[in-house]
Amino acid sequence: PMNAFILTCAAALVLGPLETGQAAPDSKDLLPRPYPERLRWWTEGRFGIFIHWGPVSLKGTEISWSRANTNPKCPNKGPIPAEVYDNLYKQFNPVKFNAAQWVRLFQQAGAKYFVLTAKHCDGFLLWHSQADDYNIAHSPFGRDICAELAEAARAAGLRVGWYFSPMDWRDPDFRSERHARFLSRMQAELRELLSRYGRIDLLWFDWDGREPLYDQARTYALVKELQPHILINNRLDLGPGNNNRQILSPHADYYTPEQEVGAYDDQRPWESCMTTSRRNQWAWGGPDDGVKSLDTCLAMLIRCAGGDGNLLLNVGPMPTGEIAPEQAGILRGIGAWLDQYGQSIYGTRGGPFKPGDYGVSTRKANTVFVHILDWPDDVIRLPAIPAKVVRSRVLTGGKAEVQQTADGIRIAVAEADRRPVDTIVALELDRSALEIPAVNVPSPVPLTLKAKATASNVYRNLPEYGPDKAVDGKLDTRWATDAGVKAAWLELDLGREVTFRRAVLHQAYPELNRVRQFALEAWADGQWQAFYRGQTLGAKLNARFDPVTARRVRLNITEATDGPTFWEVQLFP
Repeated sequence: PMNAFILTCAAALVLGPLETGQAAPDSKDLLPRPYPERLRWWTEGRFGIFIHWGPVSLKGTEISWSRANTNPKCPNKGPIPAEVYDNLYKQFNPVKFNAAQWVRLFQQAGAKYFVLTAKHCDGFLLWHSQADDYNIAHSPFGRDICAELAEAARAAGLRVGWYFSPMDWRDPDFRSERHARFLSRMQAELRELLSRYGRIDLLWFDWDGREPLYDQARTYALVKELQPHILINNRLDLGPGNNNRQILSPHADYYTPEQEVGAYDDQRPWESCMTTSRRNQWAWGGPDDGVKSLDTCLAMLIRCAGGDGNLLLNVGPMPTGEIAPEQAGILRGIGAWLDQYGQSIYGTRGGPFKPGDYGVSTRKANTVFVHILDWPDDVIRLPAIPAKVVRSRVLTGGKAEVQQTADGIRIAVAEADRRPVDTIVALELDRSALEIPAVNVPSPVPLTLKAKATASNVYRNLPEYGPDKAVDGKLDTRWATDAGVKAAWLELDLGREVTFRRAVLHQAYPELNRVRQFALEAWADGQWQAFYRGQTLGAKLNARFDPVTARRVRLNITEATDGPTFWEVQLFP
């Protein structure tokens, strides 16, 4: 996926803004909208694998976006000269590619479908094409990647999806006075891709923020003629002023948040596409790229299901044709977790408790699965629902104390029985959980909300990364510091002396593991005094300490590998 006109490359993903999520309209009366029958396999599967691959893997740079611009009407401005990028296929010989091994790995991960970049924005085709010579048949490898993957997937019962870029930034006819010639080739490519490889279950179009001149009426008609049952995402119709949460055509089945978990929406199908790459790169990022933690990737899947959406988790195969061991390890780890707890993900709907500080919930038949991803307190407090809890159990082991009153539901689990990633408490109700409208789970208001904030450093002195963004109550804005900063502080003036016992630090991009030493400090007796010290931070630190009373508080990062950045810094009574 390439919302890279917003998220341009790995560096920008670390330092640039993220698109704001848009929740569906909130209504107390809405029940989860039933899925159309043709979408059931996809929505019940909840989990797919994205594959970004091509000759660019030889360079370890981002697919398409690292190619230099040769068309002013296209947004790519990469560092690799076009004459170099466009000839990488002559060296592309992934002799260790084994379609059956890939499919076996995806099934070990618990995924129910995959989506391969059959054609990305650079125009290279991973199948044998007569429509365009720029394809895998003319590489030293020569074999038809799409054919082999489709055959292996069908033999194993895995659903098949193609990513197809309607853009071609290499084609000089694209968005020119010869655009009609481009459209003819583009539709010929699509015809090949959808007519040669048996039943194709899913088609994933992309967009680049420019005018979507893709002859949509004929293109959709062609797709439906060749694959009547296919599912199609929302991006073919998107252009200037749109976002990837919009569905603009009756032919589009679902929308596609990118590099973030979508907001709760049980009225329209959605799928978040996210990366295993530590640097958020889609294509293979080289041996130093690394991966996010298994806990982080599991939380993506759990939060997507709890928001009533799917996760499309990306891997970028190496130029050898193998999926890197660290990426494969993440997939197997997810599969091992799903082997134990998949009943709380597969075939569920999100809710009825909307995502909150505690985590998320999913539901199936008469059961609500409460996924406790964090313990803001020793007791999880959920709002009242119009159903009686008749029994409860802890899927992840141990016991839970569940109390239901007219005011709501309280869940307590002994600390020894809480799991690092997800403590799952199943609540069996006296009625169908799908008959309950989703309800908001109130979050405690931090003492730091809208506090006066100052910082030692701000990324390029840009106001959108200012210290106030760490106390604005939003998890899609952040305080960021310049690249190369190895120490920094953020000071908060609470306006008056208050007493607090808990701090929550939401670190942006925790997979980069930047913060190595830090302290929380209060101004007292004319000096800063530490009341909590720590080392490495995860995505969210929930720190408890003896009561502190102060007006001025500081997060003091004394050692970092690079510029620290935080979504929110919060204090609670």
